Amino acid sequence: MRAGDDIKLFAGGSTPALAEAVARHLERPLARGSVSQFPDGETRITLEESVRGADCFVIQSTCAPVNHNLMELLVLVDALRRASAWRVNAVIPYFGYARQDKKVQAREPITAKLVANLIEKAGADRVITIDLHAGQIQGFFDVPVDHLTALNILADHLRAGDLARSVVVSPDVGRATEARRLANLLGLPLAMLYKRRTSPTETEVTHVIGDVAGLRPIMIDDMISTAGTMRRGIDALLQLGAAPDVWVAATHAVFTPPALERLTHEAITHVCVTDTIPFAGGHERVEVLSVAPLLAKAIHNVHHNDSVSSLFSS
Repeated sequence: MRAGDDIKLFAGGSTPALAEAVARHLERPLARGSVSQFPDGETRITLEESVRGADCFVIQSTCAPVNHNLMELLVLVDALRRASAWRVNAVIPYFGYARQDKKVQAREPITAKLVANLIEKAGADRVITIDLHAGQIQGFFDVPVDHLTALNILADHLRAGDLARSVVVSPDVGRATEARRLANLLGLPLAMLYKRRTSPTETEVTHVIGDVAGLRPIMIDDMISTAGTMRRGIDALLQLGAAPDVWVAATHAVFTPPALERLTHEAITHVCVTDTIPFAGGHERVEVLSVAPLLAKAIHNVHHNDSVSSLFSS
C-alpha cells in the first residue's frame, strides 16, 4: 500500500452530525478517537487507532464556542502529525475569526491571518472550507486551500419555489459577486444595498441600487450573525415598495442573540441555511440544508487526486 492510500475521517466536537453524514456519503466509518478535558479546561485528544501513513481529514467548524473549537482543531491536527499521518487535511466548514481580515482602524489585529498561521503551524497540509467571509483569506495560507461554495445547494432549494417577480439582493458591496452568481443561477435581476458601518457589530443602509418595487427580495449572505443587517436591509427594501415576502439565504447559521427574534420580522417568510454550524431548530421559518454531499465529494477528489475546481464556484 502506498503512503496515503488509507483514508481516515475524524470528527471534531463542533460538528459531529455533519461529520457522520460525510462519512455515510463516503461509505466509510469515522476513525476512533476521543476528545476530553483536563480538570482545568485544557483540551485532551486521544487517537484510538493507528494513522501511520494515512490520509487524514479532520472535520471541525470553528464556531461557538470559537476558542474552544479552534484549540480542539489545533490539538487534533498536532496529534495526527505526531502519530505519523501521511497527510493532515483540515476540513473547516465554517472558518471563524474570518471577519477580521484587514486593519480598518489603527492598532487592530488581523485575526484571520493569525488563525491561518496557527493551523499551518499545528501541521495541516491542506484546508477545505466553505464560503469564507472574504475570498482573499485563501492567500493567508501557504498550504493549498479548497474554497468551496454552497451557492448551488442554496440555488437548488430556492429554485423549487415560485421565483416569479423576484430579485436577488446583496446585503452589501462585499457580497455582490456571490449575489450576482446566485442571480445568474436563478435567472433573476440583481439589486444591492449600500451600507456604512457605525460600530464593529452595527451598520446602517444608506442606498439601494437596483429596482425592487413590487418584487420579492431574495437576500443572500455568507452568514447570519445577529441578523441586524438583514432587518435594516429589509426595512429599506420595504420603504422602496418591495413585496413583503422576503426570502433569506445564507451559508453559515451563526445565530447569535437576538438573531432568531429578528428573523420573526413579519415580512420574512422563509430562511434557508446550511449545517456548517449546528442548529438545533425550533424556528418555523428556518430550513437547514446539508453540505455533507459537497464535503464528501471534495474529500473524495482530494484523496484520489481528482479535480476539485468544479466545486469552487457556481
